[in-house]
Amino acid sequence: MKLVSVFLLLALLATFAMGKDFSVTTGETNPALQGTVKAEVDRNGNAAFELEAKHIAPPQRLTPAKQFYVLWVQVPGMPAESQGELRVNSDNMAASFKGTTPNKSFEIIVTAEDQPKPESPSNVEVLRAKIDL
Repeated sequence: MKLVSVFLLLALLATFAMGKDFSVTTGETNPALQGTVKAEVDRNGNAAFELEAKHIAPPQRLTPAKQFYVLWVQVPGMPAESQGELRVNSDNMAASFKGTTPNKSFEIIVTAEDQPKPESPSNVEVLRAKIDL
């Protein structure tokens, strides 16, 4: 029984480790920001992604000040779809976001917004990553 548990744990770790790293382009509004995205195809055939951001200023500190960061997924040729708010931990100036999409080729875009659920992304882009699995 222990051998089966160890094998399952190793298989799970190997699956997580196989995720690809994707580069992130940061916007001019937050020049110290550093970000990474890991993505992989999950067992359901969806793209699972995780965004990690460091040195990200709270949106209230931007010029002009905003109230929220919103993460969007945009498939080529389609409008961007909001995935939710990216919340900054002001103690360590970091943020993370996990999500899934049925698409294997898409962009992750984070924008600074005045509302938590805007209909479309603002032009205040904080970061962008192109994902192609």
